[in-house]
Amino acid sequence: MTDAPPKAGRAAVAFIFFTLMLDVLAMGVVIPVVPKLVENLAQSTQADAVRIGGLLSLVWAVMQFVVAPILGALSDRFGRRPVLLLSMTGLGLDYILMALAPSLAWLFVARAISGATAASFSTANAYIADITPPEKRPAAFGLMGAAFGIGFVIGPALGGIAGKYDPYLPFWVAAGLTLLNALYGYFVLPESLPPERRSKSFSFANAHFFTSLRLLTSNAQLAGLGAAHFFYAVAHNVYPAVFIWFTMYRYDWSEDMNGFALAAVGVASIVVQGGLIGPVVKFLGPRSAMIAGLLFGITGFMIYAIGPTDTSVWIAIPIAALWGFYTPAAQTIMTQRVDPAQQGQLQGALASLMGVAAIISPPLYTGVFALAVENKDAMPGAPLLGAPFFVAAFLLVCSLVAVVAVTKPLPAKT
Repeated sequence: MTDAPPKAGRAAVAFIFFTLMLDVLAMGVVIPVVPKLVENLAQSTQADAVRIGGLLSLVWAVMQFVVAPILGALSDRFGRRPVLLLSMTGLGLDYILMALAPSLAWLFVARAISGATAASFSTANAYIADITPPEKRPAAFGLMGAAFGIGFVIGPALGGIAGKYDPYLPFWVAAGLTLLNALYGYFVLPESLPPERRSKSFSFANAHFFTSLRLLTSNAQLAGLGAAHFFYAVAHNVYPAVFIWFTMYRYDWSEDMNGFALAAVGVASIVVQGGLIGPVVKFLGPRSAMIAGLLFGITGFMIYAIGPTDTSVWIAIPIAALWGFYTPAAQTIMTQRVDPAQQGQLQGALASLMGVAAIISPPLYTGVFALAVENKDAMPGAPLLGAPFFVAAFLLVCSLVAVVAVTKPLPAKT
């Protein structure tokens, strides 16, 4: 909980909201052009380009897995603000390297830098937990999801249009936006964690995944929700891993069409996260909101998997967006189960789980999809190309089972 007055809390949430919106906008700008960039630099077959794209994602994930607990612990010890600024600056440098990349090796270096500084969302969640009382956290975490959605409305559409003229232009746009965002944060973003509430020490020996895992296993509910979060994260990673490849090869979509589709994902996310989360969680309660969100996600993935035409993509987008009910409700429960000085450690632990998920996801989804591409002529209509979404739907079923098992009412933490 926080002693900050509501007005100050709202102002700080607004700062974080705009910071993350610009951060995600910059990320969204480059998504539609990455596959073509890989194909141009690799000079390889379509299936091999998919595998290379998976390896790029894997490098990013390994770096996030190693560094995220360190950044979470650093934010507990020294405050959230410097970690957020470090993250934004590193992401800006990543885009500059990608814009200048003459070879695949440069792309791998750039993704490593980005993964090492990928702390914006986990640290921002700790920031929100610092300044928001528990009863208001679902709506606040939902606003962070809305920031993500707004960024994805503008970013991919802009990237798809710019990429038609020059495949490197979106990276320069993203670099400029991200570094301006870091400058904005430097002058405007206040610190959320006062010195008296910070961790008293920091040690690299204790800032690693296994230390974070001990926090998640400190009670049964945290452990079960941690498992659900892991399955959810692996399922969610089907989007960055293969969505663009999927629509390109199954429906012959162009960069601008993919940009508009991802913008539609953003619009749906804004509606769900910015407008529906607070009322839905208040009406249903966190447990039912999590279950409903996962059921919508499963349904959306199944539509992606079996849809016979590209119309199914547009049907699946708003349905799948309703799985946004899950994360704010889960975050609310988990943040109530740890002390204020452990919020960064908790978010670092969740980021590490996401890092493990991101390590697993690229070879899993791109491997499955590459096999489907190689064998797509074996079945009329190329239904095999939906295989990654079948896998993602199954993983959400696993997450649902974990949530149902561990979210029976428990006494509030004292």
